[in-house]
Amino acid sequence: MTNTVPAIRRCLLDSTIPLTRAILLATLAMTAPAFAQNRCRTELPFPDLPGLVTLRCDFHLHTVFSDGDVWPTVRVEEAWRDGLDAIALTDHIEYQRYREDVPVKFGRAVEVARAEAESLGILLINGAEITRGEPPGHLNALFITNVGALNVKDYRVALKNASDQGAYIFWNHPGWKQPDNKPVWYAEQGEFYTNGWLRGIEIVNGPDYDPIAHQWCREKQLTIVGNSDQHSPISFDYTGLPDNFRPVTLVFAKARTQEAIREALIARRTAVFNQGRLIGEPEYLEPLFRGSIEVLNPELQMRGKGTALVQIRNKSPMHFELRLKSSLPELSLQEKVVLAAGKTSLIRLRCVADAVAGEREVRLSCTVANVLAAPNQGLQTTLPLNVKFGSGQRK
Repeated sequence: MTNTVPAIRRCLLDSTIPLTRAILLATLAMTAPAFAQNRCRTELPFPDLPGLVTLRCDFHLHTVFSDGDVWPTVRVEEAWRDGLDAIALTDHIEYQRYREDVPVKFGRAVEVARAEAESLGILLINGAEITRGEPPGHLNALFITNVGALNVKDYRVALKNASDQGAYIFWNHPGWKQPDNKPVWYAEQGEFYTNGWLRGIEIVNGPDYDPIAHQWCREKQLTIVGNSDQHSPISFDYTGLPDNFRPVTLVFAKARTQEAIREALIARRTAVFNQGRLIGEPEYLEPLFRGSIEVLNPELQMRGKGTALVQIRNKSPMHFELRLKSSLPELSLQEKVVLAAGKTSLIRLRCVADAVAGEREVRLSCTVANVLAAPNQGLQTTLPLNVKFGSGQRK
């Protein structure tokens, strides 16, 4: 602020500058530092998995080159601010709301945003939304090289042309046009699936989670993805961590490259972070949860019918809602615990009966209610502790 004072004084005292313009310049000089400070990145510290890199992605975004309200470079900086590693610009092929103002040029959004993405270290994926009626609905094609080849009347030809380019194709918001938002598995989707074109389903679109689509992915071995499908500026709809953050697809890739993201999507190594929840397969959710927490004092001592406090640090950007049960009947504990994001929480253990003196392993059976390994099913895991029962206990 001190650096702006001379500039403000010069604006107001300079007789060659009209008063209204001087006031405007002074106001801009006074507020510029505040705006500059707001251009900062919020990290999403989800841990890497063994041998894999956890990448934070949004694969469904629109710009003014279809029906979005922002310029492509804005999407890049939004992604950078939100701690993302990769985004896909997926403007509609068949629908350009601003065609009278913005020339229709397929793939132009990525061209415009590429330099900004390289500058900010964001992996920028070329994509498009094939936008048809129901059925078959809307589908996103990622990693395409020629968007114009998808601009054909027959949607089957469009999907084949995308597939021939090596595209990764997923079905967008399947329940969007259905009564009560309950999706229908069309015969057309079955055809796409049989042909090997359809590889994933968007089980989260914006704030909405679709448990039926989630179950389809489990049954048909399709990849789950969750995206914002954002048209307006991202800040219009999301206030931030931990409970109102844009949807993010976590991709567990072998490297931080577009090629590695594509390989991971095909291999179904993903999870979805949405509205304070994690959704995915147990084989990825388990190490993700374990890598997010740290028991600071796994060695405990208890004397008589005393108590002990377990300290658990949650290093992730989300709360974890735990349902706990002790493997030892002599120990009681609070059943419902919330591990706050970025903080260390206490869990109180209490000895309610005489226990055999000595050191014993205690396993806390744990259901993580907001980490969904299946629709409406929290992740099942354990928290191991060593408890040394001392004097005052039976021998």
